Amino acid sequence: MSKTIEDKKMPVTDDDLEYVTACQKGDTEAFSVLVGRHSKKMLNIAYRMLGDYDEACDVTQEAFLAAFRAIGKFKEEARFSTWLYRIVVNYTKNRLKQRQSLSRHDGPSQDETADGPGNCAVCLAAASGGHPGELLERRELEAQVQKCISALAEDYREVLVMRDIQGFSYEEIQDVLRIPDGTVKSRLSRARMAMKDCLKKIMGDL
Repeated sequence: MSKTIEDKKMPVTDDDLEYVTACQKGDTEAFSVLVGRHSKKMLNIAYRMLGDYDEACDVTQEAFLAAFRAIGKFKEEARFSTWLYRIVVNYTKNRLKQRQSLSRHDGPSQDETADGPGNCAVCLAAASGGHPGELLERRELEAQVQKCISALAEDYREVLVMRDIQGFSYEEIQDVLRIPDGTVKSRLSRARMAMKDCLKKIMGDL
């Protein structure tokens, strides 16, 4: 009896579910709450993957719009946040493919970070009112780190961003990317080594 219980996957606790249910019933204000909860993390994922703040804003808005339109199809098989982050990751990958097809060679902009205010609704929701002095002090280091992140292969970049920058658990990364634990860990290990090598070339021994 106890073995049967242990073999069953424990139900997922989802703090967003109340608002998701309300949104599915037509409450648009409930979706605004969800945007407020998740916009900053989604924007940062998109920015770190793309290396361009304006594009990250666009992708994040597109992802939220897609989520709003599809929220009626959301099933409680995973956390709402997992479902939502999967959407922004997929939209970011699509944007990267568009870049390749357009043969853009001018490289991503490093002039802004995902802590900047931006001028779109999602970016304003994600802004946290950082300290300008501290942002300026970190500007050069931020640009170099982002340059190395942008140089990573897409598969390595996404796991590094999710684990080391956004703090996702291994289980969350598996769920969002739909890849096994061993793949997550091997990609992360290679991404970290590539980052270390890149930063050494730019900044010397760390």
